[in-house]
Amino acid sequence: MVQTNFYKSSLCQNNQESIYSGNNKAPLGFSFFASLFFWLRFFIIFVMAMPLVQSCSVDLHKSLATKRILRTHLRFLEVEQPHLRLLNLPSCNSTPKLKAWKGPMTLTKEVVDEKEMSAVTESESNEFTTLKHRFLNFKKDKYLKNLEHFRSLADEQSPKFLVISCADSRVCPSNILGFQPGEAFVVRNIANLVPPYETGPSETKAALEFSVNTLKVKNILVIGHSRCGGIRALMSMDNETGSSFIRNWVIVGKSARATTKAVASNLSFDQQCKHCEKESVNGSLMNLLTYPWIKDKVNKGELLIHGGYYDFVDCSFEKWTLENNTRVDDQVSIRNREFWS
Repeated sequence: MVQTNFYKSSLCQNNQESIYSGNNKAPLGFSFFASLFFWLRFFIIFVMAMPLVQSCSVDLHKSLATKRILRTHLRFLEVEQPHLRLLNLPSCNSTPKLKAWKGPMTLTKEVVDEKEMSAVTESESNEFTTLKHRFLNFKKDKYLKNLEHFRSLADEQSPKFLVISCADSRVCPSNILGFQPGEAFVVRNIANLVPPYETGPSETKAALEFSVNTLKVKNILVIGHSRCGGIRALMSMDNETGSSFIRNWVIVGKSARATTKAVASNLSFDQQCKHCEKESVNGSLMNLLTYPWIKDKVNKGELLIHGGYYDFVDCSFEKWTLENNTRVDDQVSIRNREFWS
């Protein structure tokens, strides 16, 4: 009896050791259910993760497509859209300014060198500084000292002269003849020409009408000058067939050119030009008489017509007055010729 109990207890102990010992395998039923539970859990996790993986894949494709579109758009912008760059302009204000241009980025836009721009700006500043000082000197020495005179000019003008001179920068009539403000109504054009009355409108004709009929000037003075570029253009037109503003204007003096070619063909071209410079003044004097209101005032003795010639090579001046009976033997009849030197 004692032996039987001992045997049973030993058997139970051995069975427990066989179950819990790490050296022995688990029973077959336990191993199967554990494996099944493991794979079932893996399958559930996999099924739950699939939508997330698909979403990430779609987002990735969208991101790559968006990047490609952005890169294309940026390249388009680089070619077509305006671009801004900072341009440091030399000025008292050091704030950088923006310079914009439109065009392909592949076409390089050259920016003016800062030193060159600074030199140009400085030169322009110096030129206008000179004009500023001249104006201030005029105001101090002339305007303020003759304040009543300038105040009366502010109300009206009544010049005694209409002066028609060349636009050449070397022959300013106010500087040469000392005209003061209010003394002369001045018209300047290429070669100091007066077109005849029958031709189309021009600023010279408008000035004639206003000065003679409204301002009622007493004298018209047409001034020619030496080395006139307009007259040289007139004398050089023989072989020209093209058209230009200069040619269409200086052709007004064609009668003076024809006279010069007739009487001075044996002279050099420079001497012919000098002859034509004076002859064209007489031609303009004759053209003045084609205006009815001018001829009427000349015949009544209310208006005098004068010619002048300024030679800036030796600084001399000729002056003459047109006779009322105009031409004698196909020559301009003049009087009171004077030579100032």
